[in-house]
This record gives sequence, structure tokens and C-alpha cells, in this order.
Amino acid sequence: MNKGKRLVRYAIDQKGYVIPGIICLALAVAADLAGPLIAKNIIDNHIAGSETGGIDFGPIAGLLALFMGLAVITAIFRYSEYLLLQKGANRIIQKMRNEVYRKIQTLPIRYFDNLPAGKVVARVTNDTEAIRDMYVTVLSQFATSFMYMGGIFIALIWLDPKLGGVMLLLIPVLYVWMITYRKFASKYNRIIRGKVSDLNGMINEAIQGMTIIQAFRREKQMEEEFEALNDEHFRYQNKLLKMDSATSFNLVDTLRSMTFLVFVLYFGNVALTAPQAISVGALYAFVDYITRLFNPITGIVNQFSRLEHSLVAAERVFELLDQEGEPVSGEKIARYRGNVRFEDVWFAYKGEEYVLKGIDFEAKQGETVALVGHTGSGKSSIMNLLFRFYDPSKGRIVIDGTDITKLPRQTIRDHMGIVLQDPYLFTGTIESNISLGDTRISREQVEQALEAVGGDRVLKHLPDGIDAPVVEKGSTLSAGQRQLISFARALAFDPAILILDEATSNIDTETEEIIQHAMDVLKKGRTTFVIAHRLSTIKNADRILVLDKGEIVESGSHDQLLAYGGQYAQMYKLQAGTQATGKIG
Repeated sequence: MNKGKRLVRYAIDQKGYVIPGIICLALAVAADLAGPLIAKNIIDNHIAGSETGGIDFGPIAGLLALFMGLAVITAIFRYSEYLLLQKGANRIIQKMRNEVYRKIQTLPIRYFDNLPAGKVVARVTNDTEAIRDMYVTVLSQFATSFMYMGGIFIALIWLDPKLGGVMLLLIPVLYVWMITYRKFASKYNRIIRGKVSDLNGMINEAIQGMTIIQAFRREKQMEEEFEALNDEHFRYQNKLLKMDSATSFNLVDTLRSMTFLVFVLYFGNVALTAPQAISVGALYAFVDYITRLFNPITGIVNQFSRLEHSLVAAERVFELLDQEGEPVSGEKIARYRGNVRFEDVWFAYKGEEYVLKGIDFEAKQGETVALVGHTGSGKSSIMNLLFRFYDPSKGRIVIDGTDITKLPRQTIRDHMGIVLQDPYLFTGTIESNISLGDTRISREQVEQALEAVGGDRVLKHLPDGIDAPVVEKGSTLSAGQRQLISFARALAFDPAILILDEATSNIDTETEEIIQHAMDVLKKGRTTFVIAHRLSTIKNADRILVLDKGEIVESGSHDQLLAYGGQYAQMYKLQAGTQATGKIG
């Protein structure tokens, strides 16, 4: 379905607003266009056409009252039309934004790897706002203009069929103009919308990385990069502006001059050759209607740019909506035991550039499996696959004998918990960041989870306790505080499988003791996967997997691997030596 039909479909969905709005618009147009005919009647029948030479003010007063009444009716219906179409447009955009946001929730993580967050935000806000502008302003103006033009052509043909027929030639001229304009303007508008997304992306990135920008004194460089992108956006805006300025008003003025020329020639010829000259009232009505005709023409021409701008925005929104996603499933399964097995798993983020090669291991219920290795060895990729942020390129992952790709992602994750290296906190309170708004988790459970992981020791000095406000990303809290909130969150959801991703790498030694206790509390009775740089934290793991370039090169307990004297032993001795000498590793 093309974007035009889809936009119409959205309008049809709000027919409760749109249809009454169009009816009110039609009535307003009819009432407004009756004015010149009333004026013609007054002039021809009661002023210029008075046989007695006197003017009967009685009928004139009645017609003038009718004229004023129609003006009031026009105002009422125009107000009603504007209100209804505005409400309809707002409802359409409300629905569209909900659909876009809902779609974002279903998109795979891979989609966001290739599209910066700022560009996604631009589609949810800027592009949908441009579409709203189309429904509110552009389509309203087009509907009004076409109805006025239709009514005026009917009146002109009724007054004089020949001249009315000549005026109809304006329609193909406008159509050809619109097609030609769109051909050139669409290219500029696509570039402009793309630059708006790029600007949003750069702003979002700058805000997220402001600490680094200021720490490394890159403010000037970032400013120059933003100005360069903004200048390019400005140049294409100017190109579009020049095209609009050179054509829109010039076209209308040219058509207006040509129309009045035809009008003068036609009525001049009628006055010279016709047995009876045209009446003064009819002449007034013609002039009035032709003058009015160019108001809607001007309105249509002036909206061409906005229309194309909105259609490009709609194209970008529909492109996102058409992305293949996976519906959020509410399906529930019983809490599984937590036996996990990777069977010859291969995985590549792109093409056949495999970051995991033939991964094969098993983690039994209640066991702790640690993953170690140098940066880029594949540790995080294994966890991404287990959590189904991505699916294996080859091989399979099973939990309690069931291939995880056979179940909805949300169902699998319902019994999993994760604690990240840099925990993400949402704007709200400590309590809302632990329960995440899940009604199954009471306030008492939140407090118990926080106490169990030792969080009350670190957070007790906060005046509002668990009701203490949390700003975006928890930037006012220390790394240890954020980490403990993340541990309490995982414990509150009581997962069967727990993933601890570098959970102690960003905290001080004192807080690490509390975190280590929290980890011990969390791991009880759960199948736990630990990614760790600090090898001292995984001594008690049931199994340690050593990865190198996407392959498992060593496997065993801490003591077994030390005795083996391979990569793990070298890494452990290196870290132990660094810690003993106080050097930074």
C-alpha cells in the first residue's frame, strides 16, 4: 500500500471527526458563495433594474439581512469545520505515534545497531508532527480550496456557460504545475528530512557524551561539526525556498492577469455584439467570483511545499512501521529449572564475520559459569544470544531441552535477570527502578530485595529512602549505588537464569565487598553466568570458560585452570601481580 492510500486510511479511521468536518466545510463554502448572487439580485432587480426610478429599501433590507445571516452561518460552520478537522488530525497523529512507539518495542536490537537513537526520535516526533501539519493545514487548505473552486466554477457556468467553460482550463494548468513541482521538490525534501535526523542524532550523541566532550576539551570540534551539518541543512532549505519563491506567487499572478484579460476581452465583445449588454449585477458577480477564485488557487500553490515535506516525512515513518518486528507476547510459561546448553553455536553480527565459532557447553541448574577472555573474545555475544537479543547464525541454544527460538522472546526473558556493567536507571524513584512498575512486585518485596543485597547500607543516607528521585540514567547516584539498585531489581524479579555482565568492574574496593555479597545472594538456586575482568571474583565458579577470538580455548574450575597453566593462569597471575604492586591493569 503506497503512502497516499495509507494516509487516507488513517483519515478514514477518524471519520467521526473528518466527515462532519467536511460537511461543515461544504456548508460554509455554500453559504459564503451565495453572497455574490444575493448582491447581483440587489443590483439588478432593486437598484439598476427599478422601473419606477426609485429604490425600494424593503426588499433590499431583507436581502442584506440574508447576506449578513449567511456570513454568520459561514463563520459558525468554518469554526466547526476547523475544530473537527483539528481534533481528527490530532487523533490521527496520536494513533500514529502510538503505533511507531509500539513498533519500536518489537524491533530487534540489530535494527538499532544501524540507526542512531536521535534518528529514531526524529521519526517519532519531528516526522509525525510534519504529518500532523499535513492533516491540519495542507489537507484542510486543499479541501477548502477545491470546494471553493468547485462552487465558483458552478456559479460561473450558471451565470455564463461559455466563460465558465474557459475558466475550467485553470484545472489542468494547476495539475501540471503540481506534478512538475513535486518532481523537483521531493529530492530537496528528502535531503532536508535526512539532515534533520542527522542533527537530532548528533545532538543526542553530544548530550550522552558530554562528560567526555568536556573532559577532552572537544567542545569546539563538536560545535564545528554541528555547524557544518546545520549549514548543509540550511543550503537545501534555501534551494527549496528559492524554487518556491520563483514559482508560486509568479504562477498565481500570471494566471490572474491572463484570466482578467480573458474576462475583459469576453465582456467587451459581448457589449459590442450582443443584442443586450450584460447586466451590472452579473458583471459584479463575475468580478467577485473571479477575484475569489484566486484565493484558493493561491492557497493550493502555497501548500505544495508543505505537502511534499509531509509526504517525505510520512515515507520515513512508514518505512519504520514496515520494519519486520516481533509482537510483544504476553504468553507465560512455568518458571524453568535453568539447564542451559549451547550446541555448536556460530554467530555473526554482519554477514559471515563470525564472532562466535562452534560454542559448545552446558550449564546445569544452580551452577555458576564464568566467561573470561580479552576484549572482543565473544563473552558479551554469548549473553546476547542467551537473552535472545540476537539469534544464532548456526547451531542452537536450549533451556531445559527446549530450543529458545521456539518460544517468544518475552516469554524466555520472563525468567531471566541481568545486571549490566553500567546499569541503566530510568527517571523516577529508586522503588520504581527496582519494580519497573510491575504490579507483581510489592513495595515490601522491593525493600526486602534491597536489604538482601546490602543496598540499604549504601542508600540509607538518602533522605527519601526508596522514594528518592532518580534522574535520567541515575547520574546523581554513584556507580556502586546504581549497581546495587540493579542487583535488587534482578532479585525482586526472582529469575531462574541470571547474567552478571562485568558487575564489579566500575566500583571501588569497599563497595566491591558489598557487591560481592549481593552477587552471592543473587546466585543462590539460580543458573548464573558471570562475565568478569576481575578474575578474583570468580574463584568459586563451578566452571570457567576461557574465550579467545570467538572460541572456547579452556574450560574448568579455577584450580584446574591454574594447574593447566594456559591463558587463564597467565591472566590470573598478571592481575594478581598488578594488584600486588598497585599498578593499573
